[in-house]
Amino acid sequence: MPGGNQIIAWAPPDGREVFHTNCPARQVLDHITNRWGIWVLLGLHRGELRFFELRDRIEGISEKMLSQTLRQLVADNLVWRRVEATVPPQVTYGLTEFGVGTADHLGNMFDWIRGNAASMMEACAEDEAGTGTPARP
Repeated sequence: MPGGNQIIAWAPPDGREVFHTNCPARQVLDHITNRWGIWVLLGLHRGELRFFELRDRIEGISEKMLSQTLRQLVADNLVWRRVEATVPPQVTYGLTEFGVGTADHLGNMFDWIRGNAASMMEACAEDEAGTGTPARP
């Protein structure tokens, strides 16, 4: 297309797109599934929050890690950021349309894990004690 931008879809020659380090989906998934990405998305799923409200909601996250995680999720267009011109500035975060869709799926996964965690841990303990059945034949 003369004078315009060309979009070139990238795919490795062997067809293993999501397993290749350059796959865009893998890069976004790495940001979502890092240590804090999931918690930030789930924390914002109920509605927008100011920085310190989000920090207080996610037990164990430092301000530095929250800032880094938010910066990456904003760059991935999963989270939006609004700065109000006050002294000190008030910064509010919320989920974009992509973020809501992602958080919906993460919420479903988290609910399933929460509902099955006790059984999973019990099976793990039984397996470690040698009294459980193996997870795979």
